[in-house]
Amino acid sequence: MTQKILIYSTPTCPWCKKAKDFFTEKGIKFTNIDVDADVKAAEEMVKKTGQMGVPVIDIDGEIIIGFDQEKIEKILGV
Repeated sequence: MTQKILIYSTPTCPWCKKAKDFFTEKGIKFTNIDVDADVKAAEEMVKKTGQMGVPVIDIDGEIIIGFDQEKIEKILGV
């Protein structure tokens, strides 16, 4: 079963880069959403989380705020 993974990020965020590198290294597909460039996506992220910090990782509707590798691995079973 493929999980839908969204990463709300900005180009200058070091933790966003770590999160994207983690998924890439594991060969896990994700969709990157640049909230600097996409105002609607930024509003959607704030609506989901109630805050403006990035990265926000959405794995099939389960929200992780920040790059919490342990939690990501637990959810994905990797």
